[in-house]
Amino acid sequence: MKVAFIGLGVMGYPMAGFLKQAGHDVCVYNRTLAKAQKWQQQYQGSIGLTPREAAQDAEIVFSCVGNDNDLRAVVLGEDGMLAGMKSGAILVDHTTASADVARELAALCAEQGKGFLDAPVSGGQAGAEKGILTIMIGGDSAVFEKVCPVIDAYARCAERIGDVGSGQLAKMVNQICIAGAVQGLAEAIHFAKCADLDVNKVIDVISKGAAQSWQMENRHQAMIDNSYEFGFAVDWMRKDLAITLNEARHNKANLPVTAVVDQFYGEVQGMGGSRWDTASLHARLEKFTDK
Repeated sequence: MKVAFIGLGVMGYPMAGFLKQAGHDVCVYNRTLAKAQKWQQQYQGSIGLTPREAAQDAEIVFSCVGNDNDLRAVVLGEDGMLAGMKSGAILVDHTTASADVARELAALCAEQGKGFLDAPVSGGQAGAEKGILTIMIGGDSAVFEKVCPVIDAYARCAERIGDVGSGQLAKMVNQICIAGAVQGLAEAIHFAKCADLDVNKVIDVISKGAAQSWQMENRHQAMIDNSYEFGFAVDWMRKDLAITLNEARHNKANLPVTAVVDQFYGEVQGMGGSRWDTASLHARLEKFTDK
């Protein structure tokens, strides 16, 4: 297929690369042109100088940017994706954004005879680079069926959750689970260190039991070593949790643990850890311990 990919961050860059490796004709756009040129040199695709130019004649246009406002900036206006997309084309948004902006853009697409799916991803930078992301999708089932074989290039699981907005709501559920799991793991490792245990040995044992989790498997060593330079940045997590907590205020969900963990991440930012991995919740505990 002829496709476009808008946004070449740590997630979008490899995702667009997997589309090209799968044999698709890929045109990319990135706000920083040098990043797009680097991608072009590596994957031999093409570049659009605006989102509109990149989306021209594409059957599917993918986007993966920062937040609601970033998304509107690349979708709307005379240089936006919608202005370049042909009738019948599909916009697949991988940004972690609000359910409201998903519904807003879906309505605009429908008015112009274009499809829309909100499709936030989970798996982090490592999952994107390995092409094994999990994707939660909201939108029309017929549109989903058209897109699914294409996104298989970088996903190990892509599931339609329900109507437009459902993908974003499912991603909020995902982030609620992660927030609690990372804090629990951080406290566990902190406790083990304070108890003078062999932490690696403890993790090796308990990871074979009921305490096992993805976070334990993939983030325990970062906490043990106090090394947080690679992974999912605290700034991004706080952005996601802000969206989640705002949605909870509307649907009346009670999220006390999520709200507290969000505050803890604020403290990590105050420690200079804005770009640290989310496992840096452990660094906060190490800072405030008396031992």
